[in-house]
Amino acid sequence: MWKILLGFILFAAVALWILNKSGADVDMGGEKHNVEAGHSAPAAESASAASH
Repeated sequence: MWKILLGFILFAAVALWILNKSGADVDMGGEKHNVEAGHSAPAAESASAASH
């Protein structure tokens, strides 16, 4: 069992190393909820229409 766990950890480390060396944009921060998202503008318009 410990060999499977060690193999997975090594595989994940090598995969992350290759992605970082290839110049890929790896963001391990999770979901981002920013204001510049394209689908947030209609939500703001419907909220302002509901308040009138």
